[in-house]
Amino acid sequence: MNPSTSPRALTIAILAMGGEGGGVLADWLVDLAEQNGFVAQTTSVPGVAQRTGATIYYLELFPADAAGRQPVLALSPVPGEVDVVIASELMEAGRAVQRGLVTPDRTTLVASTHRVYSMTERTAMGDGRVDAQALIEGARAAARRLVSADFGALAERTGSLISPVLCGALAASGALPFSRAQFEATIERGGVGVASSLKAFAAGFDAASKAQAADARESRPAAPTVGPRLAPLAQRAAAEFPVAVQPTLQAALLRLADYQDLAYASEYLDLLLPLRAARNDVLEETARHLALWMSYEDTVRVADLKTRRSRFERVAREVRLSDAQQLDIHEFLHPRVEEIADTLPAALGRWLLRTGWARALVGRFTQQGRKVQTSSLRGYLLLYGIAALRGLRRRSLRYQVEHQRIRAWLGTVVELAPDAPALALEVARTQRLVKGYGDTHARGWRNHQRVMAVLPQLRDAPDGPQRLKHLSQAALADDTGAALDALLPRAAT
Repeated sequence: MNPSTSPRALTIAILAMGGEGGGVLADWLVDLAEQNGFVAQTTSVPGVAQRTGATIYYLELFPADAAGRQPVLALSPVPGEVDVVIASELMEAGRAVQRGLVTPDRTTLVASTHRVYSMTERTAMGDGRVDAQALIEGARAAARRLVSADFGALAERTGSLISPVLCGALAASGALPFSRAQFEATIERGGVGVASSLKAFAAGFDAASKAQAADARESRPAAPTVGPRLAPLAQRAAAEFPVAVQPTLQAALLRLADYQDLAYASEYLDLLLPLRAARNDVLEETARHLALWMSYEDTVRVADLKTRRSRFERVAREVRLSDAQQLDIHEFLHPRVEEIADTLPAALGRWLLRTGWARALVGRFTQQGRKVQTSSLRGYLLLYGIAALRGLRRRSLRYQVEHQRIRAWLGTVVELAPDAPALALEVARTQRLVKGYGDTHARGWRNHQRVMAVLPQLRDAPDGPQRLKHLSQAALADDTGAALDALLPRAAT
């Protein structure tokens, strides 16, 4: 037989995480092939726990030989030899590209653009997220054809796993020699959850059909819509600040009004006024980081978020709670004496921190931590009562301390903005070091102080902004401070 005319296997790699139905999708494709004149084989290679049990399912489909001869099929994908890659999440698409499974001369890549963050992204000291747009661009450059959409959102909307949505997208891509009717017949033969799976399949098919992969670039988000109560503040922001920063300001107003009240959001605009004539990037970065710092995490905020209806609804969706099931949510809380003192009125909080016997007494009740069932009335009311202290937040020790720090940081940005805007920009970004609560917050603030202590030596240095940026990156590199310790002596000279 002439090798150039010999049939070859169609190769498919499915990259999915635990609970997403990757195995079901693989089984559907095997059945689809076998019912339509192909010999099919599937294997699976489990991945690592850091990706929630990420697994590669590999399939080979080979046209059946009329003479009854059986092909020899491979057990795992070979870089450069894969026709279709299906990724249940954007990072999985990136991993497929990195492994060489996606090639521009051969591979159709079907990928969901939603993100499930890896452990390294979640535990990073700073913003450890991989740039989603860079992943999309990399996938587009690596694949012969990219079919992408937020298939995860479609799965939630249709009340289904993501696997039937991806199956619909695959059918719409035309990468396999099967019709939509043949795909749907395969799902029907499965006999389990047929109606919901077909609905999700149709949603995936329609989304993939409408997607224009070449134009799938994220645009700059429009300013979020504010309600009537915030409308006067939104109008004030529009009148007093440049158009370029309006999306950031609108989002900040929503965040701070939700965090505290309208007066707090108005105070935010007051603090930004000295920078309204600054360079746009300095103003926007300062506006963003100021909103984050002003909405610092304290016990009141944590309790508020844990008792919101939206949180219970989100958890119920995530576990796919049915009407016949009951959901119990347990919170593991371990407040330190410092967090308790921070919540108290400033004078009382300072007294607690400096009085040894009082610290020891309170510490006896906090050293073991507590488990609170927020799905019970008692547990819910306990956290609801703490959240209700929001009205007293301005009198708290934590509020006074944080706002003293905020004003010192902001004053430095305002001072530098006219003559040293690049340095002012990096000072604004040092807010990234201060986040969380408890030990995380204490460590971040300590690093922030150490970085800012070098600022006087950097003011007149031509490479001052770059050196300050490197210091901030070192502070975010690890939670031990080793990278910052190594860099500080050189940065200060």
